[in-house]
Amino acid sequence: MTDEQHIKGEAKKMEGRAKDAAGSATDDAELQAEGKKDKVEGEARKTAGDVKDAADNDK
Repeated sequence: MTDEQHIKGEAKKMEGRAKDAAGSATDDAELQAEGKKDKVEGEARKTAGDVKDAADNDK
């Protein structure tokens, strides 16, 4: 089941990958770190969506 958290999580991960790559290409450590943070946040959102799905399926 795809829900809002999965979509937002994947979008945040994509944003993070872009920032990480841009920071790496331009030697901008701050941008690269922000990208890594966004990727982690995106994965956390997707995990939250998985937990929600599991809880919904148990009902």
